[in-house]
Amino acid sequence: MDFGKAATSEAGHVDYHLPADAPRTAQVLAGAVRSESVKYYVGCAKWGREEWKGLIYPEDTKAANYLDAYARQFNAIELNASFYKVPTEAAVANWRQKVEANASKGFTFLPKFPRSISHMRKLKNAEEMTGRFIRSIAGLGPHLGPCFLQLSDAFARKELATLKAYLEALPKKLEIFVELRNAGWFDDVAARSEVFEFFTSRNIGCVITDTSGRRDLLHMELTRPEAFIRFEGNGKGMLKSDEKRIAEWVRRLKKWKSQGLQKVYFLFHQEDETDTPALAAIAVRLMNKALQADLVEVQFISKE
Repeated sequence: MDFGKAATSEAGHVDYHLPADAPRTAQVLAGAVRSESVKYYVGCAKWGREEWKGLIYPEDTKAANYLDAYARQFNAIELNASFYKVPTEAAVANWRQKVEANASKGFTFLPKFPRSISHMRKLKNAEEMTGRFIRSIAGLGPHLGPCFLQLSDAFARKELATLKAYLEALPKKLEIFVELRNAGWFDDVAARSEVFEFFTSRNIGCVITDTSGRRDLLHMELTRPEAFIRFEGNGKGMLKSDEKRIAEWVRRLKKWKSQGLQKVYFLFHQEDETDTPALAAIAVRLMNKALQADLVEVQFISKE
């Protein structure tokens, strides 16, 4: 994920502290039905990474078996594949079979709405494509998590009516998180209030993106009692800094847990995806210790 990433020369000078919560967050969490335990999901954006062979996948893993290996390490995936093409019924059935055979503590897919809907048609005249997408991902059955509608940086606040109309037409049972990227959603107080109020009224989540060059995306507004965090690391040279960032997130999640948080989706990205498992492993370790998350620890292959 290159969006919002600061230049390498600037990344070390960014203030990475998390902002204070928006008032809405405490209100939403206070109004949530308390559950006995919070559910935690950690993963990456893709499983098809050849560079993970010999790192977290066995060296002899074939490309057709990458998902098998991935599901043994993580319990969630930001399904980027659906962004580029609506998956076939056969592909979805294959994915489901693989995670059921390999994930020891369950697995959740978070499918991204196709770019043909979000970026090309800009949510207009997209009924047929949306229907195909929804029918396709339904095949994931109990492994289907919230769907992720990523809007382009050009999708501005003047399109709020379009966004509302599109979301209101979706099946109510479909769980959705939206990622707003245009800066106008955040620097215009009235627009920000209106869109987050709409999300809250429809029980729609808003993705919180933690990336070096767009700190405004850390809106800290929970519009449902769940958090979907997209975290972009700064590379191997800043791993210690990224670990501090993740630790601060875990402290914030602990606070939200005490207030009524029900689910956490923590997805990791990096320009060089080779090191992304290291970030996810840090999150799993810290979350297990501080939040009793009961996540499977990421197992790295010894080079000895």
